[in-house]
Amino acid sequence: MDVVVIETPQLGDRSYLVHDGSVALVIDPQRDIDRVEAAATAADVRITHVAETHLHNDYVTGGLVLAEKHGAVYVVNAADHVSFARTPVADGDVFSVGRLSVRVVATPGHTHTHLAYVVRDAADDGGTEAVFSGGSLLYGSVGRTDLVAPGDTEALAHAQYSSVRRLADSAHPEAALYPTHGFGSFCSIGPASHQDSSTLAEQSAHNHALTDPSEEHFVAELLANITAYPAYYAHMSPLNSAGPAPVNLDVPESVEPAELARRLRSGEWVVDLRHRIAFAEDHLEGSVAFEYGNGSNFTSYLGWVIPWNQPLTLLGTHDDVEKAIRDLARIGIESPDAAVGPSPEKLAPGASRSSYPHGDWSLLLRERAQDDVVLDVRRPDEFEASHVQDAVNVPVYELLGRMTELPESRTWVHCATGYRASLAASLLDRAGRDVVLIDARFKDAAGAGIELVP
Repeated sequence: MDVVVIETPQLGDRSYLVHDGSVALVIDPQRDIDRVEAAATAADVRITHVAETHLHNDYVTGGLVLAEKHGAVYVVNAADHVSFARTPVADGDVFSVGRLSVRVVATPGHTHTHLAYVVRDAADDGGTEAVFSGGSLLYGSVGRTDLVAPGDTEALAHAQYSSVRRLADSAHPEAALYPTHGFGSFCSIGPASHQDSSTLAEQSAHNHALTDPSEEHFVAELLANITAYPAYYAHMSPLNSAGPAPVNLDVPESVEPAELARRLRSGEWVVDLRHRIAFAEDHLEGSVAFEYGNGSNFTSYLGWVIPWNQPLTLLGTHDDVEKAIRDLARIGIESPDAAVGPSPEKLAPGASRSSYPHGDWSLLLRERAQDDVVLDVRRPDEFEASHVQDAVNVPVYELLGRMTELPESRTWVHCATGYRASLAASLLDRAGRDVVLIDARFKDAAGAGIELVP
């Protein structure tokens, strides 16, 4: 048995190509299936089966399209309500992929109908096994349980506690563990570790979900660690239940300068992909900053901050626009327009431009006036742990709806690293506010002389 890992660090997820040297099973493929197909070609194997661990909440699946394109069996839980043909499976079912035996294990918790797959190489005398756990057992923790409905969260947390124990007992302790979430995904919760690989035995020794002897304590701890998740999640499960269609990842023809200027004047969403400092120093008035160079944050925060299903125009180099189109397709934002070029003046000559000051914590110490506002756009749990004295907390994903709560005075905006602050600063600038971007790490604030509480 060979397992090829297909990383999607932009969403903190992994997909897997599992094969016997001839035929392959694909587990939890992302929307851009060409990466899976390239892995299959490199391994010289044929895709015969595609399986989902659950109806995903954080991305649009490529499973249906991949299965139909390759004439593969599409394995989905029989209990899931879907609008397409699939091969329904349930707990205890076993199917073969070449010499590989695949056993289905019900693992409710992340969702009600979540499944895991235990794959065994029948030709191996030692019975080599691998466990594909989706959003159940992760490295160091488990998948979050609050994505289905608020009223189901606690019951699913109890189910998660039982499921991971059942899953840990379903294969040999030395079986390799391959989760879908837990690599920066908002679908994980608790003390997820940053390791690249693990086994059931290692998780049994160190994962709090398996070491905590008290189910009540585990559930209370899990619920206490729940934080906000991207707003676009609400649209993923319905899209996956309906059966996503193929997606076009081509870069469109560049928007004409006059049309781009019109979109800016009319208030459409125009997203500048350049570095946040380049944006602060010179940008098209009305555009917003979503730095693409920090790709691990781009997709989640754009889908979280910009209202769903709105016309979208990307500004940037061909390479950045091409990558951004692929990333956005994974969360159901399809075929955005684009203006491709190196700088704002080339994309819309004559259009109004804007800028705002930026600096580190020392700038705040030197130039903050008495009536100025310090705006912290981190999550509430980050703010509660420690924050600047007298700062106001409005998470970046709530800023559009709460901007009127802020005083009209000059606003110094910061976050943990500068990325979220740059999004917020651009939104404030777009609204005509007097803003200063603090492009600095929060952990450096105290050392710079900033008074923090508690």
